[in-house]
Amino acid sequence: MHTSESSRAGGGKGVGPGDGKGVGLGLALVSALAFGGSGVAAKPLIEAGLDPLHVVWLRVAGAALVMLPLAVRHRALLRSRPALLAGFGLLGVAGVQAFYFASISRIPVGVALLVEYLAPALVLGWVRFVQRRPVTRAAALGVVLAVGGLACVVEVWSGLSFDALGLLLALGAACCQVGYFVLSDQGSESGDQAPDPLGVIAYGLLVGTVVLTAVARPWTMDFSVLAQRADMNGTPVAAGLLLGWIVLIATVLAYVTGVVSVRRLSPAIAGVVACLEAVVATVLAWVLLGEHLSAPQIVGGAVVLLGAFIAQSSTPAKGSAEPVAAGGAESRLSARENAA
Repeated sequence: MHTSESSRAGGGKGVGPGDGKGVGLGLALVSALAFGGSGVAAKPLIEAGLDPLHVVWLRVAGAALVMLPLAVRHRALLRSRPALLAGFGLLGVAGVQAFYFASISRIPVGVALLVEYLAPALVLGWVRFVQRRPVTRAAALGVVLAVGGLACVVEVWSGLSFDALGLLLALGAACCQVGYFVLSDQGSESGDQAPDPLGVIAYGLLVGTVVLTAVARPWTMDFSVLAQRADMNGTPVAAGLLLGWIVLIATVLAYVTGVVSVRRLSPAIAGVVACLEAVVATVLAWVLLGEHLSAPQIVGGAVVLLGAFIAQSSTPAKGSAEPVAAGGAESRLSARENAA
């Protein structure tokens, strides 16, 4: 990460490179832990009777309300970056969350999140075959590892042991992340004129709320479920408490700490920390929801994470013209999104 980026992330207050990375690492850890718990908190609400889209709407609308003061503060973004705000809201907020929550209603939380980790591989495929830009051999190896690991996670040798629609929904979440990676390149090289990330998040949540309101039709929701208790693997938990966790911790805290942290970390470090999100989600689902994975699935999940990391952080091939996965825009954005 360039010094200028670290300075902007620190608000121009002279944060040193070492201090910035230390703070960034701590924030990235908090972000990964916060994001990792979203599916575990949402699944009991879905099983209690709420539609997955309604849970997504509650999550996004609640977070948008919390972030509303930041949207007012950065209202100039409406004029300067309308396409970026719309894209972030449609893909990075509404699309990813809707597909992910719909997928966990049919397949285990850990599996759904691991499928999402195909996103870095899909980004490289888009860049290689659509933009026709070179990718490094190590990045290509990362793609192969990620796809092979996913085959182990879904146990293809047993005739696809998981719900096919659930897997397609999780893949849809990964595709939305790809769209966000590509769209987010707008303004990334604008220096001091780069849009404030917190403002983008605030308006992305507002746009996502508008879109999801039209799609989810929250007025048809059974709001009485929120006053009851949801079952978490045999333990009754207040539905309102789960919703509060999803909104405040797994959305607001996760996004804010994530976007601030990636401005202070290198893509490689951010990529490693981002992998903890899938680990946290899988462990929490195992402990709190009783979603046990087999040994091949655990090994496959580790291979997916390894492949995703290699695809994001590999060094450029000698002689390549701006190969992907080594500090280029796509590499930085991939790390930025996953850390967030």
